[in-house]
Amino acid sequence: MPNIDITKPELIWPGKYDEQGNRVINRGVALPFQVVETIKEGRATREPGHVSDLFSARPSGNDEWRNKLIWGDNLLVMASLLEEYAGKVDLIYIDPPFGTGADFTFKVQVGDEDIALPGKEPSLVEEKAYRDTWGRGLESYLSMIEPRLRLLRELLANTGSIFIHADVHVGPYLKLLMDEIFGKENFQNEIAWYYYNKMHDSRKRLLPKAFDQILYYVKSKEAPYKFNRLTEERDAPVMQLKRVKIDGKMVNARDEDGNVIYQERTDRTVDTVWRIRCLQPANKAEWVHYETQKPVDLIERILDLASDPGDLILDCFCGSGSSLVAAERNGRRWIGCDLGRFAIHTTRKRLLDIPDCKPFEILNLGQYERKYWQGVTFGGEKPATPDQAAVAAYVQFILELYHAQPLPGTHIHGRKGGALVHVGAVDAPVTISEINAALTEAAELGQKELHILGWEWEMGLHDPLVQQAKQSHGLRLRLLNIPREVMERQAVERNDVRFFDLAHLQAGLVPVKGSTRKVKVRLTDFVIPDTDLIPEEVRGKIRKWSDYIDYWAVDFDFQHDTFMNQWQAYRTRKNRKLDLESAEHEYEKKGKYQVLVKVVDIFGNDTSRLLTWEAK
Repeated sequence: MPNIDITKPELIWPGKYDEQGNRVINRGVALPFQVVETIKEGRATREPGHVSDLFSARPSGNDEWRNKLIWGDNLLVMASLLEEYAGKVDLIYIDPPFGTGADFTFKVQVGDEDIALPGKEPSLVEEKAYRDTWGRGLESYLSMIEPRLRLLRELLANTGSIFIHADVHVGPYLKLLMDEIFGKENFQNEIAWYYYNKMHDSRKRLLPKAFDQILYYVKSKEAPYKFNRLTEERDAPVMQLKRVKIDGKMVNARDEDGNVIYQERTDRTVDTVWRIRCLQPANKAEWVHYETQKPVDLIERILDLASDPGDLILDCFCGSGSSLVAAERNGRRWIGCDLGRFAIHTTRKRLLDIPDCKPFEILNLGQYERKYWQGVTFGGEKPATPDQAAVAAYVQFILELYHAQPLPGTHIHGRKGGALVHVGAVDAPVTISEINAALTEAAELGQKELHILGWEWEMGLHDPLVQQAKQSHGLRLRLLNIPREVMERQAVERNDVRFFDLAHLQAGLVPVKGSTRKVKVRLTDFVIPDTDLIPEEVRGKIRKWSDYIDYWAVDFDFQHDTFMNQWQAYRTRKNRKLDLESAEHEYEKKGKYQVLVKVVDIFGNDTSRLLTWEAK
């Protein structure tokens, strides 16, 4: 029998308690964050005619705040935020999945025209989120959302508020969970977002769905929680009694003859029914082909209601980034998180389109998450410090997923058909020297092909090494990414793990005439290997190599740590054209500089190219 507090009602589902009746607690684990990109300035701020706030665009000092966009599982992300941000978040808005597969799809746009293709198959990361959320129906959904709500409560300030977006299918269950976790006494309201402009399917034998629920709780009604009474314009003016204060009491105003006075009112107090239009594909100004995208003005009303400028906003299911756009446009600090790579990329582009967007960082848990996974999965009784046996078990696991047979060797770990295989470590990029050692060993074994599997890669190794392998050793070299899905049990069990070759990027540096310290970057070619893995309807729209590119950015002084985004170009729905040459960059001092070029393709995957420039 579960150890339940019988004095309080409680929602129970399989998995909430173990076989001994003990509460199952899943708090994730705190891991260090890695800053993978710092963005100084958005494109909108650089556009001709824009008057910039020079101070807001300056990079922050070490002690100054930077907004944060984090890619990863939000359970681990929130556990990792606790040490610094417990009790410091002023407002939380989340739009967790409350449908099924549609919550994780997006539509691919290709080339210079605003044509949305039928839609890409959900990526493996996104399918993983779907499996974890709905794989066993409502039971798995509740098992997913409950520990996250508990972490959100710990992050929320005593004076803070939380808003949870839901619908009629999961809203009642979320309400019971929130009563248990936050306390039913801290329930404020249930808001009905009425989207009056939604098109309905008249063929269905049910009443058309016309509203979503937004549950509104505070951390504690005993604390002075933030609340701002809001008004909105009426559709048509009304006549209302005029009220005045006399002797400390509100009474009806009267004229000299004692008649009550009426006045015309054009506004009304905002109540729990919010009449705000939903987004339609025809809305080119805001719609980004993201199925779960919410209108920014809906979230702006939430910010106006329960926060003030400068407050810290958190959204750990940020999706297309509407909440972060709302926070940025309204002077709030923000932290956003999502599991989907494409969600992070879409959000980054939307933020960059905001004039005077403050500098922000893109982070992940990277090698720390992978090392933790390796220890838990293969480390036995000592997961924190995996030994040689654990590392060997990890290599064996990757080889099995790659359908390769193990081989004894120093730098060669396996064989797949006629090719030898080397597996990179979880906590370090694959280096040039590591590849050279594997090439030498493969040549000594008389083989003609070598596959290198890696999580991350040392910059600048792709083209030179592939050519060197052919010229020096007569070997065909393939470099393949180990996908994040290998850490997901459901993806492994369903044989959903696929290894993809690194894309090939060509770029060059173009000197600016009349100056020895000014330079531009020009893209000249981009090739995605394994085009047979790309849906046929996408391949059919490709007219030129640049059609595969959605976004690219340049760090003109790369220091081999964080990518400092100093210039970027990207496609939006309003502007499908993509500049293939950067703006000019001027170096203040002479010397040799490393220039890193990063490309994000139409599927959200990153490819980099390292160049060298000497300013004289």
